[in-house]
Amino acid sequence: MDRSPGIEQLRALIAVAETGSFSAAARRLDRAQSVVSYTIANLEALLGVALFERGKRKPELTAAGRAILADARRLDLMMAQLNARATGLQRGLEGEVSVAVDVMFPSQRLVNALQAFAQAFPTVALNLTMEALGGVLKLVLDGDYSLGISGPNNNWPHVIEAKTIATVELVLVAAPCHPLAQADQPVRISDAREHTQLVLTDRSRLTEGQTFGVYSNRAWRLGDLGAKHRLLLAGLGWGSMPKHLVDADLDAGRLVRIALADRSSVNYSVSLIHRVDAAPGPAGQWLSHYLSRGAPPGEPLPDAG
Repeated sequence: MDRSPGIEQLRALIAVAETGSFSAAARRLDRAQSVVSYTIANLEALLGVALFERGKRKPELTAAGRAILADARRLDLMMAQLNARATGLQRGLEGEVSVAVDVMFPSQRLVNALQAFAQAFPTVALNLTMEALGGVLKLVLDGDYSLGISGPNNNWPHVIEAKTIATVELVLVAAPCHPLAQADQPVRISDAREHTQLVLTDRSRLTEGQTFGVYSNRAWRLGDLGAKHRLLLAGLGWGSMPKHLVDADLDAGRLVRIALADRSSVNYSVSLIHRVDAAPGPAGQWLSHYLSRGAPPGEPLPDAG
């Protein structure tokens, strides 16, 4: 019957190769030198190849040994990750945390949280997706994602726990060459209706039939915020954008703020959501706390000044 090498045999190979001697490898592994030599001999017999040159003063890997060593290191790392994951699961730590995020959520705040999470929970896989409007709510409702950072909802489903964690300012903008950017401010709604409005659309169909700040008789509906941004820069329409995403464009004059007669901006509330029957585990709770406060649990909030 064919047998596969054991992890202890592979670790003996790694130790001898890295320390340069059987005696040093024995000290690293806390084994007798004779045990290490016997382990290597058994590994060579099992694989059917010589791993070290014979007759050398110091152990030198053969070509086959160098190839096997690379595989041994990879398998050793995978075993270490497996053991760490198992230890985390024994403590109740999740194997994966899945997060669906509204495209309006400030990207730097999200990046900071994800970087901190990766350092705090290196063995927990993170599954991330970005959605618009009702897309986040649908993914959490369906149980596909455990956590959501969702846009506003006037009537959360009873199975959803929601907590407001941020407010994003949406500003109306257009390229400098656009007629609305050159018109007297504030712009009459009747005039705005005559120009193509770029509108972010909801692919989830949860808000099907509802409109959010749509004025124009001619609307281009886009499922991607980046595409909307590019079309705005090209002067192909007007519309709202998160202020933090267009600040640089406004400063550089690539976009101009416009004000309608009834508003020039709107506050877009963002909530952290999860199903009440599927509360997040320790890693998910930690991430929720960081996303809510901008700091890990137990640490002071960052200086806002």
